[in-house]
Amino acid sequence: MKKYLFIVGLLFPLVLSAQLITGKVTNNRKQPLKAATLRWLGTDVATSTDSKGNFTITTTGITNKMLVASYIGHQSDTIAVRDQVLVTFNLFEDQNLSEVSISKQRDGIILSNRSPFKIEQITSFELAKAACCDLAGCFDTQLTVQPQTTNVVTNSKELRILGLSGVYNQVLIDGLPMIQGLSYTYGISSIPGSLVENIYISKGANSVIQGYESISGQINVETKKPDNTDQLLLNAYMNSFMEKHVNANYAFGKGKWSNITALQTVQPARRIDRDKDNFLDLPLLARYMVYNRLKYGKESNWGLHSTIGLRLLNEERIGGQVGYKSELHKGSSSVYGQSVSFNQPEISTKTGYRFNDTHHIVLYASSFYQDQTSYFGTAKYDATQLNFYTNLQHELTYGNNGLKSGLSFRYLDLDETIGFSSTTQGRTYAGNYKRLEKVPGAFTENTMRFFGGNLTWIAGIRVDHHNQFGMIFTPRTLLKYDISPQTVIRGNIGTGWRTVNLFSENINLLASSRNVIFAEALRPEKAVNLGANLTHKFELLKGDISGSLSLDYYHTNFQNQIFPDYDSDPTKAIIRNFTGTSISNGFQTELFLKLWQRFELKSGYTNLDVYQETSGIKKVLPFNPKHKVLSTFSYKPLTNNFHIDVNIHWYGRQRLPDTKANPEVYRRPDFSESFTTVNSQFTYNLQKFVVYVGCENIFNFRQNQPILSWQDPFSSYFDTSSVWGPTRGREFYLGVRFKLPKVL
Repeated sequence: MKKYLFIVGLLFPLVLSAQLITGKVTNNRKQPLKAATLRWLGTDVATSTDSKGNFTITTTGITNKMLVASYIGHQSDTIAVRDQVLVTFNLFEDQNLSEVSISKQRDGIILSNRSPFKIEQITSFELAKAACCDLAGCFDTQLTVQPQTTNVVTNSKELRILGLSGVYNQVLIDGLPMIQGLSYTYGISSIPGSLVENIYISKGANSVIQGYESISGQINVETKKPDNTDQLLLNAYMNSFMEKHVNANYAFGKGKWSNITALQTVQPARRIDRDKDNFLDLPLLARYMVYNRLKYGKESNWGLHSTIGLRLLNEERIGGQVGYKSELHKGSSSVYGQSVSFNQPEISTKTGYRFNDTHHIVLYASSFYQDQTSYFGTAKYDATQLNFYTNLQHELTYGNNGLKSGLSFRYLDLDETIGFSSTTQGRTYAGNYKRLEKVPGAFTENTMRFFGGNLTWIAGIRVDHHNQFGMIFTPRTLLKYDISPQTVIRGNIGTGWRTVNLFSENINLLASSRNVIFAEALRPEKAVNLGANLTHKFELLKGDISGSLSLDYYHTNFQNQIFPDYDSDPTKAIIRNFTGTSISNGFQTELFLKLWQRFELKSGYTNLDVYQETSGIKKVLPFNPKHKVLSTFSYKPLTNNFHIDVNIHWYGRQRLPDTKANPEVYRRPDFSESFTTVNSQFTYNLQKFVVYVGCENIFNFRQNQPILSWQDPFSSYFDTSSVWGPTRGREFYLGVRFKLPKVL
């Protein structure tokens, strides 16, 4: 495989000797801004512009010549003053705020033109348009991420980007890898939606700072900040299956200290079997979670800042045949069922010290332990995992540029034990599986801006040493060019790699009667990803109509991929390295319109071509709709008393695993049918109370009897992973939120 090497440049400001600086401040339409504020960064030396946008400011006594321009309703800008005596600022209006900017009037989904990477930000305003009970349910109004069921009996899910398995996109919680290994199976379902403030989604190769695992993209979940959230939030939710969710958040602060405590419990639904296959339509879920986040100071201020998060999670899932009771039938060969129980304590911190506006050092660290006991029919699966991650980095700001460098360390200790209470199905992979990973690494990433900031180049590289596979380099680079303040084009290329946690990432293997065959020792998965995107924002009729248009294309080429072979033998899952041609091509276009501050319309289309080639024959990988269309509609009156939200998803047909060798009764078509789902929610505001009622899958489309060989769950053809559409049918829900605004 070719190695990609990038030279990272360093640029430093020069010391200037001028005593006075003159200049002008305009908006992005080149109109002068009167009474804009100019200030030397980190000082009290300031001035303002006259009626023509002109200003003069002294440099006497100023050593760090970083000049900041700000104006109400516009994004501030900073210029490093070197030898110039005339400085011009063009300030962008609020519609182009960075994706990390937070405003009470912000949109539900924000696409930033200023961020070097294309980042789709889902805000808490957008999350309020649906039930969003957990992280897996937070993507109903966007097209990039597709939640996919991996085991219908326990309702485990993954989040797919670019048509690739969820293992290829990196899911971070507050910038930390808390969903990894054993926690991958149910981790995205254990984050309550009431604790989520923003979700940042990016496709393709991303920054090297967070690690080497991001191949198809990255999802970073930002939890609520204790110093910028409601003092009290209570949320109660129940659906038509009688599953209950109760959430409570409480925040307080004093001086530089602030704290948020969150509690969640989920109580099981009724036993429901609508399609008469003798299996529950959804598992009986019981969850208890306690979360606390303590914060000191602010990262943007000089001096010390720190956040420390603690979480304790206890969860139990029970699914299977209607009459299955875990206390009686665990491991039974007469009544089929699955039961999963685990405890997971975790701790995380982000602690840093900002010396000045130029130098900042920060430590990221996290650790969690998971202890899981589970049964999948006659298969017993017990596992423990200890995970530790740390990242120490230095951030240097020079001019409009930035350099980040640091060291990282990953530690994973995974111990899995598999046993069978019955050998009639001929499964031979029982035993103890242990994995110990120690991965120290180093990285550097330079962000450079040219031509007045219109061109941004990010060059980054990291090197990691795996205790088993040795030294691996991960280079990535990105170019962004501002054609105009409203139109931006980006391109990026980079590599990524990861090691495989086979059973936790493919839980359907344990749920299936297939025998798992290891054809060879597994090596790390490796891929190159390249992509390009264009974003254009516009305003019409003096701002009454605004919106954006985006076009994306991403290509992923695997050098090694591990995808279980379900086609060669319907009774086996063959595990091997695949070093042949394995490609994912993803194209996406999306149009967003906001009309008269009341209506929001969005329409998007995705085309996926995900395949492998063997002996010159192209084989499309299963469970990927080649075509997908999303349309959303929202209406909110200016009084903000209520809002109505509707989203419509159309999925094209998907290739399914080959079952031609099965007995006829256990065969499935080669392709699924196309289908449409429609979801809607009505939300009414009663000052401190918010009542929301909704319906998912209004027209009740469902994949009937999704479990293969449900008639005989102990046969060699039993399989729970052949899920391509909704399996629960129409679902109504009702919820109430109570808020006390922040008093911090």
